[in-house]
Amino acid sequence: YPKKTRNEVENACPFCCGNCNCKACLQTNLVVKPCEESGPDVKLQRLQYLLYKALPILRHIHEEQSCELELEAKLRDKMCTLLYPHVGHMSMTLHTIPYSNNCNTSIVDYHRSCPNPDCSFDLCLTCCRELREGFQPGGSEAETSHQKYVGKCCGQVTDVEGTGSAKRKGRGRNSQLPSSAGEYEVDISRHFPDWRANNDGSIPCPPIKRGGCGTEILVLRRNFEANWVVKLIQDAENLTSYYQLPNDDVSRRNNISNTKIRQSACREGGHDNFLYCPNAVSTPDHDIEHFQLHWTRGEPVIVRNILEKTSGLSWEPMVMWRAFRETGARGYFREETRNVKAIDCLDWCEVEINIHQFFKGYLEGRIHKGGGGGGWPEMLKLKDWPSSTSFEERLPRHGAEFMSALPYSDYTHPKLGLLNLATKLPDHVLKPDLGPKTYIAYGFSEELGRGDSVTKLHCDMSDAVNLLTHTTTVEIPPWQCKSIKRMQNKHALEDVYASHSEIDEAADEIRKQMLKRSHSHGIMDAECTRRRGTIQSYVKEDSHPQKNKADMIHGVAVWDIFRREDVPKLIAYLKRHRKEFHHINNLPVNDVIHPIHDQTFFLDGRHKKQLKEEFDVEPWTFEQHLGEAVFIPAGCPHQVRNRQSCIKVAHDFVSPENLQECIRLTEGFRLLPKNHSSKEDKLEVLNDLALVDFQCTGSPSSSLQSLVEMPVDWMVHVTGVM
Repeated sequence: YPKKTRNEVENACPFCCGNCNCKACLQTNLVVKPCEESGPDVKLQRLQYLLYKALPILRHIHEEQSCELELEAKLRDKMCTLLYPHVGHMSMTLHTIPYSNNCNTSIVDYHRSCPNPDCSFDLCLTCCRELREGFQPGGSEAETSHQKYVGKCCGQVTDVEGTGSAKRKGRGRNSQLPSSAGEYEVDISRHFPDWRANNDGSIPCPPIKRGGCGTEILVLRRNFEANWVVKLIQDAENLTSYYQLPNDDVSRRNNISNTKIRQSACREGGHDNFLYCPNAVSTPDHDIEHFQLHWTRGEPVIVRNILEKTSGLSWEPMVMWRAFRETGARGYFREETRNVKAIDCLDWCEVEINIHQFFKGYLEGRIHKGGGGGGWPEMLKLKDWPSSTSFEERLPRHGAEFMSALPYSDYTHPKLGLLNLATKLPDHVLKPDLGPKTYIAYGFSEELGRGDSVTKLHCDMSDAVNLLTHTTTVEIPPWQCKSIKRMQNKHALEDVYASHSEIDEAADEIRKQMLKRSHSHGIMDAECTRRRGTIQSYVKEDSHPQKNKADMIHGVAVWDIFRREDVPKLIAYLKRHRKEFHHINNLPVNDVIHPIHDQTFFLDGRHKKQLKEEFDVEPWTFEQHLGEAVFIPAGCPHQVRNRQSCIKVAHDFVSPENLQECIRLTEGFRLLPKNHSSKEDKLEVLNDLALVDFQCTGSPSSSLQSLVEMPVDWMVHVTGVM
């Protein structure tokens, strides 16, 4: 009990309080208490709300299938008309759910398949439509995936202090890619034979080099009973015919107490500059109306004082390590107990390090041997440790503590959440990996400019909640602060010379002055350019450009979450300034597939200010404090910088409000190259959710009692489109 005195332990027995750190208690499997039971009326209202939100997705599926069936009817008229129900039915098991061989997207129901028994090529309806319209199915990015991801960067073996030899492995792409669209076209014609739909709309199986056999015409297949979507729509419409959504009135937003909001932006004329920030202690778990008001609008929500409602189990890293070590003393966990693979935030390469040494650095700090000089802090981070598939097995008490702490359990509870579509999965099907996941990272109070402890800009397909469970401040001695500032000046000059081949005399003069400049008021960066004969200087800003930093000194993690409607402008900015960012091996970002899904960009204070000036785009920027849970809506790009060493635990869920956003995101991920890292992560979830469609049968009842009692498993049909 690192932070308790002997008297405190004697006066409040940890075992009696439910937060004992002994080996036996840390390995105890506790049952997470169920959600607060809602009455029949409340439960009915929740389920009607879910159905109402899911109806547009069902109609979308039906419209897409109807178009394909109409075309099929015309094709079959030539060969004797066949009724719709006679479309071939696929025999599937849990492990044979089809996916589109062209775009790697999971297939919900109708699709086209090669009848050749020696060929297993399947094509989703979206790819079929694109092929008929003359476009490359799956998008040009998917087609050129063999060029854009041709290899991984491999680095040399380096020594990490306290670990002996540590393997360092790059996580990047080959930078020698075609520089123009014309070069892509040449390679496409050589590697991908021509593949087009026939004039009557039928589609031939693609050539062997595109994954097919090239000899047959693809036939229409289905995974479920005929007309199941129509039946679902009719049942859902009957159950929601008299349902009305809660009133989404701006005046209700304005009536929220000032103690429950937090200013996170300064957009002129904006109605969403303040985020909903309730106190978990004073907000009942079932009181979700205000949450829904903001969540429906795609706004993040911050819930404070989460840990005040828990048993108080310690999230100290050494306590977690001891629990992890005990469960790992047996079997295949043994190696994972000794070493872990961390990410070095300076060059974004993997570093294998002894787990005890990693946690020691978490508490005391580490000096980077390759940081350009003595004193540069080493920023390491662990993602998904232990792996989410073994979290509850390796850290059972911490897993139970986290699940019991999650607010708005109707949305977040992994098994009983009424409004969490992931809970509708039957027990006998494979489950998507929704967490929990831990993120353990070092941190530094000010922006370093290079090697900051950050989670780079990215966008999740599902909703997520992120809870800050532990933090500690590493003391930096004065000599190290001076060394860091000196190296930051050096890095700034290197960036100038790297960006501009010629530096005039005026820039050299600026350089001399810059080296002598005092750093008592902050860290300065200089960018010298010859554009229009001007030289511009930029002061690095550490968070929101219009906020007083003195108001934010107690925060742990700086969050920037962008609005969905600002994504096109954000992408345009990143493409325009991509060479000003660094990623693998600290090299400039020259090649971009998707500026957000690549996860290669982090906008520091200067770039956020420039984004505001050029595109009038400003994120929600706030600092996460200990015990705060951040709810991130699906589709909102976000990035995080850690100001202190911290442990965060995250969990994904699928809310009815964001089902349509999930479909939009699916289309974006679908266009990524087949071996793009972001696409690989999402496709596992897509295939798992599609399995549910095959297993769920039955129909809903219109009676109140049966609707309340049934788990509405049939509703998860809609999640297959994600």
